[in-house]
Amino acid sequence: MSKLWGGRFTKQTDKLVEEYTASITFDKELAEEDIQGSLAHVTMLGKQGILPDEDVETIKDGLHRVLQRLKRNDIEFSVSDEDIHMNIEKTLIDDIGRVGGKLHTGRSRNDQVATDMHLYLRKRVVEFVDLLHKLQVALTDQAKANLDTIVPGYTHLQRAQPILFAHHLMAYVSMFGRDIERLQDSYKRINTLPLGAGALAGTTFPIDRHFVASQLNFERLYENSLDAVSDRDFILEFLADASIIMMHLSRLSEELVMWSSTEFRFVELDDAFCTGSSIMPQKKNPDVPELVRGKTGRVYGNLMGLLTVLKSLPLAYNKDMQEDKEGMFDTVRTMQGALQLFAPMVATMKVNKERMRQAVNQDFSNATDIADFLVGKGLPFRQAHEVIGKTVLYCIEQNKYLLDLTLEEFKQFSDLFDDRIFAILQPEAVVDARNVYGGTARGQVSEAIGRAEQQQGLTASWVSEYAEKSK
Repeated sequence: MSKLWGGRFTKQTDKLVEEYTASITFDKELAEEDIQGSLAHVTMLGKQGILPDEDVETIKDGLHRVLQRLKRNDIEFSVSDEDIHMNIEKTLIDDIGRVGGKLHTGRSRNDQVATDMHLYLRKRVVEFVDLLHKLQVALTDQAKANLDTIVPGYTHLQRAQPILFAHHLMAYVSMFGRDIERLQDSYKRINTLPLGAGALAGTTFPIDRHFVASQLNFERLYENSLDAVSDRDFILEFLADASIIMMHLSRLSEELVMWSSTEFRFVELDDAFCTGSSIMPQKKNPDVPELVRGKTGRVYGNLMGLLTVLKSLPLAYNKDMQEDKEGMFDTVRTMQGALQLFAPMVATMKVNKERMRQAVNQDFSNATDIADFLVGKGLPFRQAHEVIGKTVLYCIEQNKYLLDLTLEEFKQFSDLFDDRIFAILQPEAVVDARNVYGGTARGQVSEAIGRAEQQQGLTASWVSEYAEKSK
């Protein structure tokens, strides 16, 4: 069968060329968005008197039937029709006859596909904001349940200072909060309409781009037709945002893997999110966080792939840009899977408070507070640092911890020590001494949780509003 664009050609397309250049195997994910854009476009053609009302109604009725068939999986897509746009147009023409060919009046596949991707991605952004919000809620709930749980804080993966486990969890709430802000900010660039730019220069038909924008709830239009059909910045921005999100998930995944190990035993992941071994019956493997950690690389790769595709591309559209979709779809699927699993996995995680407390009691992470105590007595910090270093070395040699020492042993290193040192060294005292904004003191963490919950309420409202706008 001849192509819809085949008038210029005297030969059929080579079968291998058809297969190599076709995108229908992956861009069929844009089917509903393609019909959504076409409905707005043909409505505008009728409003402007470019098509008669009867043709507009026939085309709209046909598009609705095609949409219903799509939802029933009742359309067999063809590689010979190249992409989702031509497949849908061909299906429409088969249904309503030649009048279906009028749908493409005043537009090109170049501005059509760009519009589809804008429609697709703005829905996904709202979805991801919602999923990140749910993960924040799960982390915040765990933080509220662990306001009295003290855990070693680490630098260089070495125990550094005691902190509240709630404080550690709220660090990730902050990270995912920045991810939400980035996605929300990117929405306004995604929510820009390219339709009406034609192949690259606009169209001779008297179209009304602002009307189409209002029909599709786009807040802005591309100001330049060349830019409209060649811009993929909005996809790059999404892939960059997704890479940062996956990096944050990977960091949390790494900690969950460590914390659930026998060596740490800080947490236990629910059986629903773990797997066993085919040979070792005792094993309980944290496969979900491990896979999230592993899949982060493919999201990075999708970003680098598109950056490379776009490098040195002249204006306007080039076939290279067909490579913009598979990586975007793969990133969406990868991140959907990760975020859908993470919130319930965190929510059902059991925290071993006793083991965390034992870890705090069996280290020297309260050493900084002794130095601060001596500084408060008038000793310069560098000298106090040396005194405590020698004290810790003595403890290691004696197989003791700081709270095991007697006052006489402390006084071997400085006469400035007194009985107050034992209260200062208690993990609760060490934690609550960090009573500064953003610190780990219980009061500060409680306030941070309150601020986070307030922001989460605003995020939920944003999701509700923009989910409606992005339909």
